[in-house]
Amino acid sequence: MVELAMSKIEMMDDYLERFEGKMSGSGISKVVKEVFGIDLDAMERLINERLGSFELQWESTTLPLSHVVIDSYLDHHGRDMTGTEVRGMINHFFGVNLDGIASLEKARISIYSKGQWIVQHANDLFVIHTGAGDTDVKIFSTDYFTEKTGSNELPSELRQSLLRLGFSYDEKMGSCHFSTSTGQAVPDAFKGQTIGTIVEFIHNYYGQL
Repeated sequence: MVELAMSKIEMMDDYLERFEGKMSGSGISKVVKEVFGIDLDAMERLINERLGSFELQWESTTLPLSHVVIDSYLDHHGRDMTGTEVRGMINHFFGVNLDGIASLEKARISIYSKGQWIVQHANDLFVIHTGAGDTDVKIFSTDYFTEKTGSNELPSELRQSLLRLGFSYDEKMGSCHFSTSTGQAVPDAFKGQTIGTIVEFIHNYYGQL
């Protein structure tokens, strides 16, 4: 009997259970890097922006800030958190929605955010690229899409859908752009709308590409 491959969420939960109530900042960061390929240790500036009133329990000059923040949180909430609780903590402090990322594994959308590739596969069709602080978003086609279709421009149907969301189109670059007027990060709800629009377009027009 052939066993079905575990999803990334299942893999993460399996790794976390092995800590047996002894989770740590270094351990959780290692699991996220192993399963998702995301380096939490590289997000120091973003962590500082999202700490708010949260007070670190201790300071260290040797450990990455990501480890210190997670360890401080674990000291307060316990070191036997569920996978769901750990992912909620990561989303709060790092702005990385691992549940949402896992759901996009087969969506054929590459995502660049927080200064690194969050999701990327060889046969992805479009890229969602967010700049520093997530204050702007750029959507463009991948090399794979260009190779298969002969065009490096966003299809007109997708372009029109993104324009309705508030994006603008750069004819020279063949890409759509959005930025907030306040300098604040693009809201999660807007990101969800954008991803949903692209997923639906791929399903309707390029599911077999």
